[in-house]
Amino acid sequence: MGSRAVGLLAVGSLTFCLCGAAFQKKELPPTFYKDVLPILQNHCQSCHRIGEVAPMPLETYTQTKPLAGAIAHAVEMKMMPPWFADPGYGRFANDSSLTGQQIASIVAWANAGAPEGDPQDAPEPRQWAQGWNIPQPDLVVKMPKAVKIPAQGEVEYTYEIVPTHFSEDRWVQMSELRPGSPAHVHHAVVYIRPPDSPWLRHAPMGEPFTASTLTEPGERRQAHETTSDLLLVYAPGSSPDEWPAGMAKFVPARSDLVFQMHYTTNGTAEEDETSIGLVFAKVPPKRRVITLQLNNHALIIPPGADDFRVDVQGTLPKDATLLSLFPHMHLRGKRFEYDIVHDDGSVEVLLRLNYHFHWQLSYKLAEPRLLKAGTRLRAIAWYDNSRNNPHNPDPEKTVTWGDQTSDEMMVGFFDVAVTAGLDKWKFFERNAKTDGKPSP
Repeated sequence: MGSRAVGLLAVGSLTFCLCGAAFQKKELPPTFYKDVLPILQNHCQSCHRIGEVAPMPLETYTQTKPLAGAIAHAVEMKMMPPWFADPGYGRFANDSSLTGQQIASIVAWANAGAPEGDPQDAPEPRQWAQGWNIPQPDLVVKMPKAVKIPAQGEVEYTYEIVPTHFSEDRWVQMSELRPGSPAHVHHAVVYIRPPDSPWLRHAPMGEPFTASTLTEPGERRQAHETTSDLLLVYAPGSSPDEWPAGMAKFVPARSDLVFQMHYTTNGTAEEDETSIGLVFAKVPPKRRVITLQLNNHALIIPPGADDFRVDVQGTLPKDATLLSLFPHMHLRGKRFEYDIVHDDGSVEVLLRLNYHFHWQLSYKLAEPRLLKAGTRLRAIAWYDNSRNNPHNPDPEKTVTWGDQTSDEMMVGFFDVAVTAGLDKWKFFERNAKTDGKPSP
């Protein structure tokens, strides 16, 4: 009897010891300063900081803790940070997506009640140029006159031409567009108009205008067509242009910058006065960056179609180094893909993504890709014009090309680096038949 009691006591002691060991090995939950803040700094604060486009800053524990559950849900669903590329194709330098471990850390932190942790564990604060995601610009070019945006209705594409007053040629290493009213800017394009260009020469300088306000029919058409090079394309979520060393955009002396603004209304009247910040190359680069595009103006999307495909191909006339890809569609956009079509008919996918109208991103190649003359590039877009698309303004409508978001577009912008002495006309010769060709 006594020996049995001793045996039970021994087992009980062993059980207690094992439980204590397990308790001692239990991992502590992630904390804000040690585990979460580094993720926010590197993946979120470019937008989520005071003065930026996101509606709430995520710079401090006080700001972040009340949003812990919402943040965990957003990252677990991969809604944030916005990144829509299929990970099976290509590698991109600006990939903002989180790893599985980073997502797990944020979710575990939120589930544990969002513990603060030790402020001594915090990383050094990120140093941001005031108001910019690029280093402090060498020059800021601002639209001279604010554009009045109504509370409702469609707004025609609005233009504003601003002289640079450059006395000499300049090379732009980095550029960033800052909307005055981010909630109203659907997208914007800033064009470089050289001094010898006839484009929109009778349009007013330094004040807003639209195609319909121009008096000459030819110039009304010109407002929608140009071969001028693009300095920058902006859409919500897009990152600034930062070209590799030895590459830059070229702005000839005495050029003008033409702001093309696409505004959407949201029930609140506002004014917009957009700016672009420029960082100049310290020495003339050996390579010039130009922006080309594959587009298909002939798209006709029938009512109710939920997976309608539109594609276009083009052939590069000269060697070029591919740097980045920027797809553009409107509310019915569903998926987009860039391919190389090889001579044997095989297809190499450069980028495949699920399109998101409210987050139109540029995808910058982690390693620039040399494309030889004769390379066939293809862009493919899929559209959802059915009732299943929550963004679809009218599933009964046959949709064609147009400026407004209730219309559609199919544009595959792509940036390439060429020899510094080449401009778009020297690089790409227009043929009589331009459909399906990369265009200036």
